[in-house]
Amino acid sequence: MAIPIPGKPVRGSESGAPIMAVFDLLGKRWAMGIIWNLSRGPSTFRGLQEHCETISPSILNSRLKELKEAQIIDRSLEGYHLTEMGDELFLLLKPFGEWSLKWAKIVAPEEAELWQKRLKEHRQKKI
Repeated sequence: MAIPIPGKPVRGSESGAPIMAVFDLLGKRWAMGIIWNLSRGPSTFRGLQEHCETISPSILNSRLKELKEAQIIDRSLEGYHLTEMGDELFLLLKPFGEWSLKWAKIVAPEEAELWQKRLKEHRQKKI
């Protein structure tokens, strides 16, 4: 299973700029959801299936292999977990979560109360 490699053509970039390779990897179905769920701590395959709800076993298996090959996650006796690089990536992604809630209030104002509640919860989390 080949992961996007910096310096090689990837989706959206013939030059394979490192940022585009990362965007290609993270843009695959469920990649971000897996990282987000593992930011809470280690999880088994079944645990990830439950947290990701509609993910098929074959997609979950593919994403886990790709994220492991990319050294974003690893597997131990406790289950799958973020590596040091994965933790660093999550810290970079976490502000996007907060930004997305602000954005949602603008594009879906009918749900503004829900987004405000989630934004407050997001800010209180110690992840």
